[in-house]
Amino acid sequence: MDKDTLARRNKRLALAMHQESPKHQIRNHLLRIIAKAPLPPERAVTNRLLIIRPDHLGDTLLTTPAISVIKQQRPALSIHALCGEWSADLLDRFDEIDQVLTLPFPGFQRGAAGANPYALALRSARKLRQIGYDSAIIMRPDHWWGALLAMLAGIRQRIGYDQPGVAPFLTESRRLAHQHVVRQNLSLAAAFTGISAPDAIQLKFPLRAEERESINARLAELGIGAGARIICIHPGSGAVSKIWRADKWAALADTIARDYDARIVFTGAAEEKAIIDEIAANMRMGATILAGATSVGQLAALYCRALLVMGPDSGAMHLAAAVDTRTVALFGPADPVEFAPWGDRRRQAVVTSDIACGPCRILDWSGDKPEYHPCVRDITVSQVLAAARRVMT
Repeated sequence: MDKDTLARRNKRLALAMHQESPKHQIRNHLLRIIAKAPLPPERAVTNRLLIIRPDHLGDTLLTTPAISVIKQQRPALSIHALCGEWSADLLDRFDEIDQVLTLPFPGFQRGAAGANPYALALRSARKLRQIGYDSAIIMRPDHWWGALLAMLAGIRQRIGYDQPGVAPFLTESRRLAHQHVVRQNLSLAAAFTGISAPDAIQLKFPLRAEERESINARLAELGIGAGARIICIHPGSGAVSKIWRADKWAALADTIARDYDARIVFTGAAEEKAIIDEIAANMRMGATILAGATSVGQLAALYCRALLVMGPDSGAMHLAAAVDTRTVALFGPADPVEFAPWGDRRRQAVVTSDIACGPCRILDWSGDKPEYHPCVRDITVSQVLAAARRVMT
């Protein structure tokens, strides 16, 4: 099938997948009925806000500018963040957050079925009622479960987006605008404070001294001294459709290591080591592999020391941008308007292919042939190399 025919096919399939399925229509109808149930008795004012963010690293990190703005505008407010245990260490390091609570959010535990979502909502709501909150902000646009939880917990002010399944549980909703996720989150912050966010917004990841020290010691053990130039590559991602070809990564790594007299350091989760091993086996120059060998803080410290971080759209790219390191991110199904690394476009580059069906916003094409979704694989080495040289100037 030629490229234009393939793009038309994928557009048609993506449009169908974005339509509300009969199953979801029934669920949303039932949620509208549940939303009419009477609330628990009103509690005394606590001046306490609950931020609900179930996502993994990247999306959670992109929430933090909004949290910082809320704290700046309402300094006496006590802010609690409810997240998965996978994001607790990230949020715990932000001084603006007074307490981090964790929950095994349904649908976000990779490789696990989890508890019944409705029973879990009832149990969790009882615990939240004991703490007591005046307000909640549901930061994920489609997170009906978080909105349900906030209502069951008796939280009087509930702010989120006007999305199906979510809006019935809200006391105030905002239209989901097609803009960067940082700006989307700031719109919810403005709905809560009544004050618009400032134009200049920075994404920051607070590093700890011991994390810098431990990563420097680890690199020294591997023969990479304090003065060595480092370029990091994080080739893995949460979706197969985002993965670039190993031979292309190898060719790029060899060229850029030679051009910038730099050591290549591969990062990733432990389960991504097979991908990295394949890339390293195709390289002519040596590489250091730290997949599965760093905490989030150590990874941030490594990226802070690097000249450049490259990889497909993933949380690692947001982490690198948050420590003000240059990035080159390869985008396919996800929309870079919403999810590009935040920051100066002269330092944070995005590379895409020219296939007409992108961005489809469908990350899971399981059941379809991978070759029918070449949006990332079609990106050329010369495109990525040009972007790298542009941000390095």
